[in-house]
Amino acid sequence: MSAPFPTPVLESDEIDPVDEKKVYAAEAEAGVTAVPHDDKSEADTTDVDDALKIVSEHARHFDEKYMKRLRRKIDWHVMPILIAVYFTQFLDKNILSYASIMGFPVTGIYYNDVAQAFYMGFIVWMFPTQYIGQKVPLAKYLGVNIILWGALVCLHAVCYNFSGFYALRFFLGMLESCVSPTLILVVSMWYKQNERASRIGWFYAGNSSTSIIGGAIAYGITNYYGPIAQWKLLYIVLGVMAIAVGFWVFLLLPDSPVNARFLTPEERIAALERVRLDQAGTHNKHIKRYQVIETFKDVRTWIMFLIILCIGIPNGGNSAFNNIITKSFGWTSQQALLLGMPGGVIAGVAVVGGGYLSDFFGDRMTAILICTLPNLIGMIIMTTMQYSGKRGVLQFASYFTSLSAPGFPLCYAWNASNMSGHTKKVTANAMTLFTFGAGSVVGTYIFLPQDAPGYISGKAAIVVLTVIMMVLNVIMAWINVRMNRTKRAKLAALAAEKGWTEEDIEREREKAAFLDLTDKENVFFMYTR
Repeated sequence: MSAPFPTPVLESDEIDPVDEKKVYAAEAEAGVTAVPHDDKSEADTTDVDDALKIVSEHARHFDEKYMKRLRRKIDWHVMPILIAVYFTQFLDKNILSYASIMGFPVTGIYYNDVAQAFYMGFIVWMFPTQYIGQKVPLAKYLGVNIILWGALVCLHAVCYNFSGFYALRFFLGMLESCVSPTLILVVSMWYKQNERASRIGWFYAGNSSTSIIGGAIAYGITNYYGPIAQWKLLYIVLGVMAIAVGFWVFLLLPDSPVNARFLTPEERIAALERVRLDQAGTHNKHIKRYQVIETFKDVRTWIMFLIILCIGIPNGGNSAFNNIITKSFGWTSQQALLLGMPGGVIAGVAVVGGGYLSDFFGDRMTAILICTLPNLIGMIIMTTMQYSGKRGVLQFASYFTSLSAPGFPLCYAWNASNMSGHTKKVTANAMTLFTFGAGSVVGTYIFLPQDAPGYISGKAAIVVLTVIMMVLNVIMAWINVRMNRTKRAKLAALAAEKGWTEEDIEREREKAAFLDLTDKENVFFMYTR
């Protein structure tokens, strides 16, 4: 019989500390296969997930209708904020691309340097910002960062030389480095394993919509002929938008389901029960050294490192040079801004659709390969036909590459689905985005001034990187499938040894869910292909 369920704790109530002996016993009895490490002292074994503040070790069950209604409520309260954050982050990062054809004063190789400054700040601050975010209220930390970077965007309008632009872009990269890993953690807190790719697709679609909204704003400003330079006005408008989004996040985004004000006490419990059986937990403020070490010993971390590198290098080039490349097909500056908008629509639809398909079939690899193929084909066309004079064909190829947009968010979802232990998730997310930033630094130099206007060598490099990335995805999926076979065998042996029935196995699975175990420690954790 299940233990009696504790009375829900209101935000204003004092939360009693978790009974350390009870949790230690639960971890000892749960079916886990602990990985030996030096620092897993008693403090670690009793430092469990925050969810255990309001739920017990045994699951409380809610009917399917209730859970569906709760998921819709979470969607309406959490996802619009995440979409707005990612939209703002990507738009502010890519203002430089719009400004480049609106009279921005830095050109040539110095433009490449200013473009890469963002990613230098991004990679320098990636790991520190993630561990700071683990220690403090997550949503509040995110909101403060957005407000500060909005102010930095506005300051571009008063800058007048290369060194000033470089410094502003560097600090902008530092402040924006917290966004993607934080949003992935938020999605992991609120959504089940088979819901994460679609939700990550939703907020990543905010990325794609920047081509529509950002292009429209930039186009509108090109029709302004007042005393402020057009590119300066663009920075002021978008900076103020970012500050507004930052206050929205700070005031309304919950730090976790444990303290979500838009949910009733019972709904908070139900929100945690929704994700219990995924064995990934929600949040833990204790940085655990052994989980950091395990992350870097996990071969899948390094395969994902290479996959993200192959994505990050093209991103660095495309982010800074997309409008310049479109203009090279034979369009005017204003036409290039307008022609970028349909690509955003295509990418947004592809991201949402790719996420849903990946969740529906429980298969990240196949979805990534299907979505990546158009990028390979489109880049081959753009490389071989750049000087054909057929700008319609080149523009179609550019739009075709937009179908590859789901690749990166699906890699996000792959990480979110296949890592457990809060510190390990934080470390893996930081590693992923660090790699993305490093790749993007390199990518800002694949389109060099001497290769203008066609940039053939840069496009050819993207073709090669795309092929490598597709092969690595197959290897990653094979490893995950093999590890699942091993885990099932271990679980069967453990059940036979202890004489567990199916009910016993389910009870032990429930116990292990919120003990902040890593995916390798927890025999119940299963990987997504």
